[in-house]
Amino acid sequence: MEAAKPQQQREDEQEQERKVGMEKTVKVLSSEEEADSPWSDADEPVQNHRGWKAMPYVIGNETFEKLGTIGTLSNMLVYLTTVYHVPSVSAATLLNIFSGTSNLATVAGAFVSDTYLGRYNTLAAATISSFVGLVILTLTAAFHSLHPPSCNPKAGEQCQGPSGGQLAVLLASFFFLVVGAGGIRPCNLAFGADQFNPRTADGRRGIASFFNWYYFTFTVAMMLSATVIIYLQSNVNWALGLAVPATLMGLSCAVFFMGTRFYVRVRPEGSPFTSFAHVLVASVRKRRLPLPDETSSHLFDPPHRSKLVSKLAYTDQFTCLDRAAVQGPEDELHADGKTAVDPWRLCTLQQVEEVKCLARIIPVWSSGIVYFVVLTQLGTYTVLQAAQTDRRLGRSGFEIPQGSFVVFNMLTLTLWIPVYDRLLVPALRRITGREGGITLLQRIGVGLALSVATMAVAAAVEHERRRRSAPMSCFWLVPQQVVAGFSEAFSGIGQTEFYYRQFPENMRSVAGALYFLGFALASYASGLMVMVVHRTTSWLAEDLDEGRVDLFYFITGAIAAVNLVYFVACARWYRFKKSDQDADGVELDDDSLRKKDSASAVSV
Repeated sequence: MEAAKPQQQREDEQEQERKVGMEKTVKVLSSEEEADSPWSDADEPVQNHRGWKAMPYVIGNETFEKLGTIGTLSNMLVYLTTVYHVPSVSAATLLNIFSGTSNLATVAGAFVSDTYLGRYNTLAAATISSFVGLVILTLTAAFHSLHPPSCNPKAGEQCQGPSGGQLAVLLASFFFLVVGAGGIRPCNLAFGADQFNPRTADGRRGIASFFNWYYFTFTVAMMLSATVIIYLQSNVNWALGLAVPATLMGLSCAVFFMGTRFYVRVRPEGSPFTSFAHVLVASVRKRRLPLPDETSSHLFDPPHRSKLVSKLAYTDQFTCLDRAAVQGPEDELHADGKTAVDPWRLCTLQQVEEVKCLARIIPVWSSGIVYFVVLTQLGTYTVLQAAQTDRRLGRSGFEIPQGSFVVFNMLTLTLWIPVYDRLLVPALRRITGREGGITLLQRIGVGLALSVATMAVAAAVEHERRRRSAPMSCFWLVPQQVVAGFSEAFSGIGQTEFYYRQFPENMRSVAGALYFLGFALASYASGLMVMVVHRTTSWLAEDLDEGRVDLFYFITGAIAAVNLVYFVACARWYRFKKSDQDADGVELDDDSLRKKDSASAVSV
């Protein structure tokens, strides 16, 4: 029968079989390519957001870590001057360098996290590094050979400074602590927020609550460090006082790894800094290229391949950067038509919008630097004010340490955060319809306004102190600390959450680093401000009664007021990050979410 078929029919059947075979081959090859592709669905991690189930491990790790590191570093100046016999000026300089380096190291830690290791691996390595650093520091106090011999300078004894080997061991412990801080500080908040699904209403509320409760545990750790641990170090012995924080840091490591099976691990997506450099270079190289009339529809915008980073919608701000995505006659594409041959000449619309996100955040971030300057100046001179007040507690004879008044700031934060999160936010949510009650920019603005009030209260208290002939009660200093605590509850937490939400997902560790970078720059700016005021006026005398710290507070408050006006202008200009109109339709700013929920309710 096969031979009886017409020749043409046999040829048609053979051709059909050949086509089917080719289709099968193509399917197999496509499947293999898809499996090998870093963008395939099979390679995408399945993210089971455990939310609050993972929080005991995340927050427990953070609490023990803060108790360990803060409990050690808050009293390190005393350790260096009394145990290592380092001159006070040299000790202060060393600690300033250590503090500044720790904050600047967060930028490097964020880069490594977002580019190579991911937040989980970075936190794991950094937590171990901090533990090693605290163990070495404890050994310097426990073994006599690792620190100079004790002496009594008040009795006229000549104190011997540290040897080269002893100083090397001390600096080695500082090195491990810097590495630990560089990895922990930018990643811990972002890692905790990663455990919630940002595409659900419960997940978004969980993120907002997490930031509040993170600060709650942070302030509790600060208060315990400023009281219990410092008491052990100063009144019992340094070996025990340093061994306790090292033990707590070890518990932090244990708790972190115990929760490994619950964690969502967001994989790194490559260096965002390289992508930013591509956009800046390409836009400069094409600066004379005219922009098309309908810009968004004529920009290079291939299909978005990442499921971890949201596809950003086009914005008409910083249009000079749009030239990086304009495809000119010299811009060539690879055979797939989705990637540029020269990424330094042609970038995607997504890359351009990510750079715009950073450009919009920078003005808001700069206002935060001035805010931290205000808090820094208050913290420094409150200690000096307290030294010239009556710090006796009743008739007991107990005298409150002059450095302990920051506890009132922390106590305000600790008491206010649960009230704000559980009572005020739900009440505001019913009024405004926003998930956070108010927008993040409004929350930051309230904190900045309270910083102005803080300086006004501090100036009034100092003016009253100078007016009195007898030392006034130290509790006059409490109101300025309370107002500062309220200010930090609004602006400090608001800034942290704002950076997390508004940065692209592949730069959220950088968002955490930006917060601490603001702290570092504020420290340097505070030092410069004090130096300029001291050289040009007599306000900051060694004896506060001979100076005019109240006028210094007024100047600082005036700067804070100008900064508030600047922030309001930035906030009115700012546009929240929004995702493109994808299948999920999730928009990423509070106001859009409010409108979206309202529209859904109307449709129902």
